[in-house]
Amino acid sequence: MSEQFRVDLQLVFAILNGKVSMAINRKLSRNFRQEGIDISPEQWTILLSLWEKDGVTQQELCNATFKDKPSMTRLIDNMERQHLVVRISDKNDRRSNLIHLTKTGRELENKAFKIANETLEQALHGIDMDDLKIGQEVLRKVFLNTKD
Repeated sequence: MSEQFRVDLQLVFAILNGKVSMAINRKLSRNFRQEGIDISPEQWTILLSLWEKDGVTQQELCNATFKDKPSMTRLIDNMERQHLVVRISDKNDRRSNLIHLTKTGRELENKAFKIANETLEQALHGIDMDDLKIGQEVLRKVFLNTKD
């Protein structure tokens, strides 16, 4: 093995296989629950997209969140039951539904953002900005090297 790749492979694969992501998602989920917000980290990513641009197709949400169609359908179904979003037929394409925030979904934005930011601050505690930028760039390159 070349010197370039003499690293702790177990740690690298743990990081790249989502262990860090899973730990942050558990913490975020716990922090949401403690504040009385009944959403999952997956639902949070969908809400983030909708707060940025409301009234998009399920496919647009799939693309924005890297979720497949069956997962997105399940998430949207659950979010409809929780009165966070509603599906409305697209006037231009009746085969397609647009996903819109409800009043309840819109009202979560400030509180959920606050909790997510606090969670991220906890996760990044003790990491200086230069190290964070390096880590971000490394992970971006790994992503680009491996995406289909």
